[in-house]
Amino acid sequence: MKNDKNKKHNRDNVFKLWGGRFEQEPADVVTRFTHSLLSDARLALYDIKGSVAQAEGLLHTGILDPSEYKRTKDGLRKIELEIITGRFAFDRQDEDIHTAIEKRLYSLIGDVAYKLHTGRSRNDQVVTAFRLYLLDEIKHIITGLLHIQSVLCLRASKYLGISIPGFTHTQHAQPVLLSHHLLAYAEMFGRDIERLYHAYYSTSVMPLGSGALAGTPYNIDREAMAKLLKLKEISNNSIDAVSDRDFAIDTAYALSVLMMHFSRFSEELILWSTSEFGFVSLPDSLTTGSSIMPQKKNPDVAELTRGRTGKVYGSLFNLLTMMKGLPLSYNRDMQEDKPAVFDAVDTVKMVLEVWAVMIDGMVFDTKRLNESLVQGNLLATDIADYLVRQGMPFRKAHELTGKIVLYAIKKGVDVSSLDYEEFRAFSPLFNPDITRILDIKTSINSRAVHGGTAEKQVKNAIEMLEKKIKRYEDLLKRL
Repeated sequence: MKNDKNKKHNRDNVFKLWGGRFEQEPADVVTRFTHSLLSDARLALYDIKGSVAQAEGLLHTGILDPSEYKRTKDGLRKIELEIITGRFAFDRQDEDIHTAIEKRLYSLIGDVAYKLHTGRSRNDQVVTAFRLYLLDEIKHIITGLLHIQSVLCLRASKYLGISIPGFTHTQHAQPVLLSHHLLAYAEMFGRDIERLYHAYYSTSVMPLGSGALAGTPYNIDREAMAKLLKLKEISNNSIDAVSDRDFAIDTAYALSVLMMHFSRFSEELILWSTSEFGFVSLPDSLTTGSSIMPQKKNPDVAELTRGRTGKVYGSLFNLLTMMKGLPLSYNRDMQEDKPAVFDAVDTVKMVLEVWAVMIDGMVFDTKRLNESLVQGNLLATDIADYLVRQGMPFRKAHELTGKIVLYAIKKGVDVSSLDYEEFRAFSPLFNPDITRILDIKTSINSRAVHGGTAEKQVKNAIEMLEKKIKRYEDLLKRL
């Protein structure tokens, strides 16, 4: 009986990975403080992928013979199936998911399982699984953003003929097409996609073979292992490979900017759905009511998106703060990289899912939009531009137009409702055609430069966006 206990004790020490040098077991509080199984369990399938590549490398060196390699690979595939089907038994006593998998492999193939960690450290093992996880998640997020862009494209096409007030400083500025406004967010999300592609390539690096920090003495074929894992390149410096978290920071940064863009969109929808604006109505299924005020329809999805932006920023600052004081190479602080990234990824994926539905369900009140177009003297700049075309320097035209606006304000009307005689009283440069200039559609379509709000340019922008989405989708397939 005593021998059986010793065997169990020795076996448990093996799966602690480092027990041989210690005379005392870790204190229970230390075990609870250092274990990460609950947070890193989602890396399970990626750890198996890395372990299959490691087995391939050990086969190349002769550490594993073909029979041992097959047993190891078959055992890992069996564990993979158990995880996928929910039959894998997680033991909360295991230090992390990597230990749990190695312990299960031992139960399936015996002592051959102990060979798998030859020339591999937990340092290069963990970061490999983390990179593989992030690559999949980045692709999922890019896919979600492309869907958002497609929905925006459809909405821009649907609302092509509708004009709205454009704003600066939250004040009426100039008229623009609603489609042009929606496409501004599509442009933002396009830059987010570019940042995510950058993060993808910085993540697609193979660290296996770096060991703890100095590399491995075994002649593994790192290029072949990278190819097996579908990673773009191998790391060039073993010290950097195990201590680099730039790829996680790149991803967290890209996600933070993405959330900033959604937060800005949220703020506009929150304002636009108020009774003061009344521009847009959000689907009942994506709003909530009040527990005391029966009339309320609250834009909670937009508000929560705005609020959760701070969480994603927090993940970025978590990583930056964690890394700023770490000497080379690996330090246990880095265990905290994954929960920060996991939380940011989960938040963004949920935002993408719900916003695709919300954008598709937005209903704009064209009557209210039209009413708002005759407020705020939106066509004042068109008056100044008219005077410039008549030969007046812009600064003088600007000053004179300001006086005309002040006259309209005192009269209690919008500048667009003034007649020719009133304009003529300010300058002989005004001709009867000034009243034809003061038209919303004329103003919009006069801005026909590339990137402008003219309907022709907005149609071109929609076509360009559709082509860009297709290019992004094709690139995604090749990753």
